[in-house]
Amino acid sequence: MKFTLAPLPYAYDVLEPIIDAKTMEIHYSKHHQAYVNNLNAALEKYPALPEQSIEELLNNLEKLPADIQTAVRNNGGGHFNHTMFWSLLISEKKYLAPSASLLAHIEKDFGSFDAMKEQFSNAAKTRFGSGWAWLIVDTTGKLKVTSTANQDVPFKEGKPILGLDVWEHAYYLNYQNRRPDYITNFFKIINWKKVEDNLR
Repeated sequence: MKFTLAPLPYAYDVLEPIIDAKTMEIHYSKHHQAYVNNLNAALEKYPALPEQSIEELLNNLEKLPADIQTAVRNNGGGHFNHTMFWSLLISEKKYLAPSASLLAHIEKDFGSFDAMKEQFSNAAKTRFGSGWAWLIVDTTGKLKVTSTANQDVPFKEGKPILGLDVWEHAYYLNYQNRRPDYITNFFKIINWKKVEDNLR
């Protein structure tokens, strides 16, 4: 197994002024690359391990050798989370609003889009330290909001379809300690078509 850092689907400056080009460059080329490198280094200790996807690895951590479980959890989670995060940021303006079918699903489970947005924003604001806020779909097909610490992925709760990185490295150059402003602005650059694709 050897994981690689996929190319970003847009230039570093596409999301300015909401996410500045320097933050995107450091976040992608330094932080995400480090997760990939560290994940590969852990797995290279056991070349006989069967080939697995990142999802399979993270869902079966207890089957890995004990001495690499934490490294795979942290760095594999970082790789999975960031790969999803880049795909959720808008590159086409026409996807800035959810489709009628996705909106209906959100309204069914939360009462309104604004209620979902408020729950999601609160989960992101109140995540102590580093972590992620998530919109997930559980095993019954219901949409729920949750959050995780560090680079943990909420697979035990459901399938993530929207995630926001609230580690300081994701926003500090532009927002410093103003995490709530970063969260508010995130909703201006979400690729809702990708969210719907994840739901399907």
